[in-house]
Amino acid sequence: MKRSTCIIASIGCLLSGIIVGASFNGWAPSNSLQAKSPIYLTADETYAKLSQTDSPILQGSERIAEVSRLTMPSVVHIQCVRHVSGRTVEETGSGVIIRNDTTKARGTFVVTNLHVIRGTPRNEIHIRLFDGRELQPLQVWSDERSDIAVMKVEADNLQTARWGNSEVLDIGHMVLALGSPFGLSQSVTFGIVSAKSRRSLNLGKESRILNQNFLQTDAAINPGNSGGPLVNLRGEIVGINTAIASSSGGNEGIGFSIPSSLVRRVVTHLLEYGQVRRAYIGVRLNEDFDIDVARKLKLDRVRGAHVLIVYPNTPASDANLQREDVILSVDDVDVHDLNHLINLISLKEIGTSVNLVVFREGKRVRAELKVIDLDRSHRSAEMSTPVIPGQEAPKVDLGLSLQPLDDSLADQLGYGTGTAGLLVLNVDADSPLAAADLQLYDVIEEVSRKSVDSVDAFQTALQTSESKPLLLKVRRQTNGKSTSHLVLMNP
Repeated sequence: MKRSTCIIASIGCLLSGIIVGASFNGWAPSNSLQAKSPIYLTADETYAKLSQTDSPILQGSERIAEVSRLTMPSVVHIQCVRHVSGRTVEETGSGVIIRNDTTKARGTFVVTNLHVIRGTPRNEIHIRLFDGRELQPLQVWSDERSDIAVMKVEADNLQTARWGNSEVLDIGHMVLALGSPFGLSQSVTFGIVSAKSRRSLNLGKESRILNQNFLQTDAAINPGNSGGPLVNLRGEIVGINTAIASSSGGNEGIGFSIPSSLVRRVVTHLLEYGQVRRAYIGVRLNEDFDIDVARKLKLDRVRGAHVLIVYPNTPASDANLQREDVILSVDDVDVHDLNHLINLISLKEIGTSVNLVVFREGKRVRAELKVIDLDRSHRSAEMSTPVIPGQEAPKVDLGLSLQPLDDSLADQLGYGTGTAGLLVLNVDADSPLAAADLQLYDVIEEVSRKSVDSVDAFQTALQTSESKPLLLKVRRQTNGKSTSHLVLMNP
């Protein structure tokens, strides 16, 4: 019985196989897969196809070429000759020609980076135009804190570029970088905006850039591109190329440009006032604000800018800002970090009212204040420290303004009572002690190992140390703590 069952089952499977096979066999002629032979166009047919102008890629390529033709005549090559310690040093860079008719200084100007021409006499700055002509600037203005320089030029038939709005740029927008990389004039590279609002860049010890708000691009920027324009596909300036992140010194796809919104403001102020007027509220901020400090202040994460010191007789003190406050927003704009706050405040017009939200002891507190001029506040002792009636902070040798520190003032500045010395109220930019890293609001405790608690004692110590290296022991507020530092100035 089992044998007949197996035979029947086998026959059933065989028939099923025949039926299914026949079904597929009938299907095959109309559904078989066959490799198609490639169709090759002749050379003439291929050229005819490529000559069609309705291709989006070709149209985009033509737009880039058109923008390049439009803007390149406005780009200049800059060569500077400096004589340093008996040596001749040459620096090259780029610039862009603009026209300005809305300020006291009017006419045609070249905008570039200050580091391209820094320290170069005006008659040693050579500006080569697109058509080969060479000019020298009639006047030069500059701003250390933005690394922008402006040079007045005059010549016939100068083609000027137009400003664009960097605020409407978005990540992914296409841009062109124009300039003279490695001295190769009339060069254009293409890329996109890779990131916006890049801050806290390490630009070297000599850099004094205050307003860091860079555009990042992968358009190739190399040595010699500095000062040249970054332009959008409308042919408008949206940035001034200024730096690269590189381990080799050449392009590695990470370049930085100063956004046109900042450049235009700097240029306007330089041509109107001769300097850039920056706003100030009167606080020192924590450069090392991290998650541990944030948690200590009852914040859920690192955000805003942490206040270490509120200087007396400033807008911040008048508005009752306090140590350990965290400034969260300015005029309803969230503050990301210290450098973001500096940009938001410093670019306000002097005298403007500003609304702040600060985080204090677990609660949000609102404050309103009027910003003042940063440079004037640093030059004026009465705006940065309590003034002793009938006494001004005297200007001493080496470009310093000093005032004796008393217990009341030491406590307000976070040094604690019992700290003695001279409070630094101003350090001139060209002071040798500025280069030695003496900072505003340092307290000088000793000069050449001698205690100083008066300006007369400081002057005497200077005289006895003449022609010798000068060693200062200073006390400084660092991350909310009072720390000692040594400042060495060589004669």
